[in-house]
Amino acid sequence: MTLMPPPGVYAPQHDTWLLIAALEREKLTGDTTVLDVGTGSGALALAAARRGAGKVTAVDVSALAVATAWVRARLEGLRIQVMRGDLLTPVADRHFDLIIANPPYVPSPDTRGGRAVAWNAGVDGRALIDQICQDAPPLLRPGGVLLLVHSALCGVGGTLERLGRADAPAAVVDRRLIPFGPVLRERAAWLEAVGLIEPDDEKEELVVIRAERTPRQRPEASGTSRMRRV
Repeated sequence: MTLMPPPGVYAPQHDTWLLIAALEREKLTGDTTVLDVGTGSGALALAAARRGAGKVTAVDVSALAVATAWVRARLEGLRIQVMRGDLLTPVADRHFDLIIANPPYVPSPDTRGGRAVAWNAGVDGRALIDQICQDAPPLLRPGGVLLLVHSALCGVGGTLERLGRADAPAAVVDRRLIPFGPVLRERAAWLEAVGLIEPDDEKEELVVIRAERTPRQRPEASGTSRMRRV
């Protein structure tokens, strides 16, 4: 049985399927702990549970999204923990092997609420991306992976740089060009005016970024390396 997300809950789209394809390349076992940030309808959390991840946690700020993900999991007989809260705040004291995130990333000239909060992300589209780049790596175990999808309109280089500074070297592992949807078509004139698209652009590029947490190197007690005398 397929449960369609109710109005106001982000329904699976191109970015969801692209991220699921990246998720399917990761090795998941009964010991793997997974966090789905901004779960929406729960599509990514459920995909991880189907793949055999041992413990899956899904977080969303929307009570309606939390309820939708919970109901879908029960209908499929899958066990996931669903929590309501802002991004990683509800799980700030935990660590994970894999964090997956499909946050709002559409550049927006305004701060409209309602259904638009599922895609609006500030004038550069990075309002939530930057926060995830900062807050997600510390919650990864050494060797843990972050999979993040967003539009290239937001600036791929900025994401790679921020994750690298957070001890999580990153690379683009998937790209896909898709036609502008209704939101970008509506904003095309503004996007062109601020230099985010060219006049004849009709497609946007989605990217999946994979970052892997590296352990911090423990410094020498003196702060400098020492040579051993023989």
